[in-house]
Amino acid sequence: MAKADFYELLGVSKGADEKELKSAFRKLAMKYHPDKNPDDAEAEKKFKEINEAYETLKDPQKRSAYDRFGHAAFEQGGPGGGAGFGGGGAGGFHDIFEDIFGDMMGGGQRQRRSSGGRERGADLRYNMEISLEEAFEGKTAQIRVPTSVSCDECSGSGAKPGSSPTTCSTCGGIGRVRAAQGFFSVERTCPTCHGNGQIISDPCNKCSGQGRVSEEKSLSVNIPAGIEDGTRIRVAGEGEAGQRGGPTGDLYIFLSVRPHEFFQREGADLYCMVPISMTKAALGGKFEVTTLDGSKSRVTVPEGTQSGKELRMRGKGMPVMRSSQKGDLYIRIAVETPQHLSRRQKELLEEFQEISSNENNPESSGFFSKMKGFFDTLSD
Repeated sequence: MAKADFYELLGVSKGADEKELKSAFRKLAMKYHPDKNPDDAEAEKKFKEINEAYETLKDPQKRSAYDRFGHAAFEQGGPGGGAGFGGGGAGGFHDIFEDIFGDMMGGGQRQRRSSGGRERGADLRYNMEISLEEAFEGKTAQIRVPTSVSCDECSGSGAKPGSSPTTCSTCGGIGRVRAAQGFFSVERTCPTCHGNGQIISDPCNKCSGQGRVSEEKSLSVNIPAGIEDGTRIRVAGEGEAGQRGGPTGDLYIFLSVRPHEFFQREGADLYCMVPISMTKAALGGKFEVTTLDGSKSRVTVPEGTQSGKELRMRGKGMPVMRSSQKGDLYIRIAVETPQHLSRRQKELLEEFQEISSNENNPESSGFFSKMKGFFDTLSD
């Protein structure tokens, strides 16, 4: 039985470009894939046919031979040398899956490792702890990071000075090889060069062929004013050097801000708990606080201030990062009950209690009245 025309199988014209071929094959491959059509011999046959057609037409040399000689170009002894479905495998289908799913089919590895074994260096993490004052002011920090840097003896090539790496003959410098399994082709790391794409027969003595050596690097890092706990700073190109001249990774600095003895932070606002005497809370008064920038501010306590009341100081909080704005400082009042009273002090307080009315303590008086009424209702 005569084989179907490859162009007709894919539903494209003879002048179709690579993009049209791939798009047509993608749709048909998804439609007839055996996983979507279990126990369907016709679908499996169709899948093999369209795969063979795509494998042929996507290759310029095979396509040229097919356009001149038709299917005879790939028959035994024909001009094409027998590169039919069995020889080419399902590489085209692998390529489509790789386009769609990326790293799942090994694409991510090839993006990370370029030709010649030049692999991108790893990203590094550095944990830095700063004080709340440093977060307020901002700072330039000097840090030392253990990392890998390009070998200066071989200039990152991994080969001994005077020599150079050679292209791997097994994979042709790609770093991966394909093996046919049924109508699929499986791609694996090249066993000869271990994915590097090159062979170093005479490695550099200093780096042992890696193209990089371990070293502690000193860096200057800018910490902007107003930075928050948990912020991540990316320093491009300051990670590990790539293997054999590959691009350098990045450095990520993870910041944490130490708890402060007096101030608690919520976004750009600061909170400070200030204890005051019972008499100051009752009569009102003033006190002085030192803010985070080191300046001193006077706080006015209104007469009859209760414990837990917050007094707002505008613009005395944290700076908003990369902005001229600032948060506020909230003074949380904690009314302190006097202790270790003298006899005279007790006498005065007892006298005050005797002459006090419900108006002096409206919350406590109201609370006990409501509670009594509630339980009286239950008893009825």
